[in-house]
Amino acid sequence: MPRLIQSPSVIAAAGNKPKKIEEFIGRVNSETSAISIARMTSPGGWVEPGQTPEFDEYTVVLAGQLQVETNSGVVTVEAGQAIIVAAGEWVRYSTPSAEGAQYIAVCLPAFSPENVHRDPA
Repeated sequence: MPRLIQSPSVIAAAGNKPKKIEEFIGRVNSETSAISIARMTSPGGWVEPGQTPEFDEYTVVLAGQLQVETNSGVVTVEAGQAIIVAAGEWVRYSTPSAEGAQYIAVCLPAFSPENVHRDPA
């Protein structure tokens, strides 16, 4: 039977500035562990700690620019573009431009504080 998700849950975000995470599907909002789907809104100058997650992350940038740093280099993902980061790969996301970014992040399996493995502070 279809299940309507009425609204997202707002999740606390890591990073140097407040970033809004609206989880539509995932461990918190729908009690779904197989996948998480969230809309992110991050301000200009936001940067989060690096991480080595146990999930694949698929990101579609809706507005602004998202900077994705990995051991392979730095990629700037523009509005209308997407990026895939594989599980087990070190990554750090940021929005260095003044406009920030809005993007959709899909994690498979779902994101959790236990499977993201953030770098020590």
